Amino acid sequence: MPENTLVETPRTSDCFARARVLPTVAILAALYGLAHLAGYHINAVVLTIVCMIALCLLRIPVAIALITAAMLGALHAGLSMGDAIAAFNDNLLIGAQVGLTYVMVGAFAVALSRSGLLELLAGAISARLGTDEQATGKGVKWTLFGLFIFASLISQNLVPVHIAFIPILIPPLLGVLNRLKIDRRAVACILACSISASYLLLPTGFGAIFLNEILLANINSVGEAQGLTATAAMAPQAMFLPVMGLVAGLLVAVFITYRRPRQYAEPPADAPVVCHPPAPRLKPTQLLITVAALAVALTFQLKFDSLLIGAMVGFLILGASGIFRWQEQDDVFTDGLRMMAQIAVIITIASGFAGVLTATGEIDAVVKASAELIGDNMALGAAVMLLVGLFITIGFGDSFASVPILAPIYVPLALTLGFDPLAVMALLGASAALGDAGSPASTITLGATAGLNADGQHDHIRDSVIPTFLHCNIGMLVFAWIAAMVL
Repeated sequence: MPENTLVETPRTSDCFARARVLPTVAILAALYGLAHLAGYHINAVVLTIVCMIALCLLRIPVAIALITAAMLGALHAGLSMGDAIAAFNDNLLIGAQVGLTYVMVGAFAVALSRSGLLELLAGAISARLGTDEQATGKGVKWTLFGLFIFASLISQNLVPVHIAFIPILIPPLLGVLNRLKIDRRAVACILACSISASYLLLPTGFGAIFLNEILLANINSVGEAQGLTATAAMAPQAMFLPVMGLVAGLLVAVFITYRRPRQYAEPPADAPVVCHPPAPRLKPTQLLITVAALAVALTFQLKFDSLLIGAMVGFLILGASGIFRWQEQDDVFTDGLRMMAQIAVIITIASGFAGVLTATGEIDAVVKASAELIGDNMALGAAVMLLVGLFITIGFGDSFASVPILAPIYVPLALTLGFDPLAVMALLGASAALGDAGSPASTITLGATAGLNADGQHDHIRDSVIPTFLHCNIGMLVFAWIAAMVL
């Protein structure tokens, strides 16, 4: 290697990241000061969102970025610090309810993983495909793709383990993928599009959280003053076309962009080998109990319209049945809390963030100015809202937390521009979901990289983030715009 070649070590990268913070903050402060001296009034809502995005892009923890931006925006609007904190705290309850559901689902997901069901599936598949050296035909390729789609869909609804299945299912199959010369970027797009489509369209599991507890709740909360009332049946109808955009993106990735074979290096002889995990020996009674826990959890969720209760009952069944030791219940629950804690905290804080935006009293000014700028051009208005939603969500990579941030602005603006209730729901849901798949901080892209990079041949940015951003977001952006125009 040439002596003058710069190798960006983690310490070097960290120094560069730190070096960007102070100049960026100084530039933003200078621009704010110049605007103030020139007599320009910066809308508090715009200032708050810009600060939040800037802090997220500077790699400040999302929770701290949301709180800091909310306090700065409130102070700029003339609120005292006490009033700002009160407005923030008053709205936390909505997000806390969703966050608690996330924690319970996380506990249920860890309990399911302790049952060995996922390992049993992964072991059986990898053993069948990985031992057959002649399994190089297209039939195996499409079988794998179908498996990835099926696993992604049920991971959000029927077996709500979120991304936990990826590091279990994918690594044992990397040898098969290499032998078939399958481009792993296509697999990343399959995982991202399928996971997103599942929770955006199917109102069970994580889909129940997004569609009913977040999207529907925020639309009714914000739209109540303007006479807008949405029902649970409207959510899948509104999100159908945006989800078809994800399907289109998946098809483009598989059949066009990444259809050509891609050669991956064989691991060196001294490298750790990705082994096929031995299928755990599950007793028939344990397997039946696990399946029964899933069925009961789904039944309770649908009957009582509560994923929290369904996940809790499923967890209790698995604990009482001996799937894991009774004394380990606290450890299992803590592991689930740890897995979902970041998402739960961000969603809770995002609700407080939205409360501060409302308390500034300047949302109406943003809506009015935006409506005047857009005029009667509904097509332009829909495009602007979707692009802004993409920009905001890509900053911290969580569509669930984006809804309460966007709802106070988007619902009044969409109604002012004349959109029907279904179109309003499609715009808000798609605007929040845009950027989830494709954000460097998204659990979806991080999960895909965790599985596909088990042998060190899949880069997070080049092979997960960029491909999923292009195929998931562009397709959904186009189809969501169409939905807003036709609904």
